[in-house]
Order: sequence, then C-alpha cells, then structure tokens
Amino acid sequence: MVKAANISVRVQREDFDVAVEQKRITNGRRDIGAVVSFVGLCRDEQGTLAALELEHYPGMAQSELQRIGQNCTRRWPIQELSIVHRFGKFVPGDNIVLVIAASPHRQAAFDAASFVMDFLKTNAPFWKRQHLTNGENGSWVSAKIEDDQAADRW
Repeated sequence: MVKAANISVRVQREDFDVAVEQKRITNGRRDIGAVVSFVGLCRDEQGTLAALELEHYPGMAQSELQRIGQNCTRRWPIQELSIVHRFGKFVPGDNIVLVIAASPHRQAAFDAASFVMDFLKTNAPFWKRQHLTNGENGSWVSAKIEDDQAADRW
C-alpha cells in the first residue's frame, strides 16, 4: 500500500530558508530518492523595479495552493510536497515562492515541481503591483499568455 503524500502549504509574510524547509521534509526519511526545489525570486526588471508588492485573498490562496498540491500528488508518486508563498512588499533578490517535491525518483519530482509552479502562476489568487525606481507606482501586473500556455501542457 502506498502512503498518501504529505502536502504542506503556507502563505506567509515571513521569509523562508530553503535548507531548513528541505531538511524538514527529508529528516529521518530513507525512502526519498529525489528532492527538487524551485525558488522564485523578485527580479529588478532590468533596473526599473524598486519593489514588488504581492497581495492575496486570505483563505482562498491557501485553499487553491492545497488543491494544486492534491492534483499534483494524484498525478505523480510524490512523498512530500511543500509550497510556501509569501505576500507583502519585496525588493529585487527577495524570496517569493518555494516549491519542494520529494519522490522515490527524480523525474516525478521534477514534473511535480514544474506542474505546481505552472498552476500556481495561473490559478492562485495573488496580485502583483510594481513600484518603479523612478518613484512611480506601476500598474498591477497582468496575466501572461505564456503562463497559460505552460499550464495547458499538463
């Protein structure tokens, strides 16, 4: 009998430590053969971005990330899945999102992490507003067709 995957989802203002998060998943486990992690960072948009503000719909964001995680673990033999998404105001270089997928084999872990990110980008209720280096508040960032196309491949 295959044990159901453990899915951990957190939506938080505080930063995360990738090493601590990975250790939490793998500590004492001898059955995990692959761990794939993805860290999304705030980028400076070629020097035009001073900060990025992320807002979310509390409760709904957590529920949607949990739903994405459940869909993921139904598709691949994932033993542990961790999704951490931050909200607040970030400067270039700050951590924003972390996905860690642990599986007996590498391909499942790679596919699972990619799947989660593709659906997180298109379905999770987070909104981004740019604060520009010239002092202006930029517009809210629109959805990108490339993100929809990435999710469509699944």
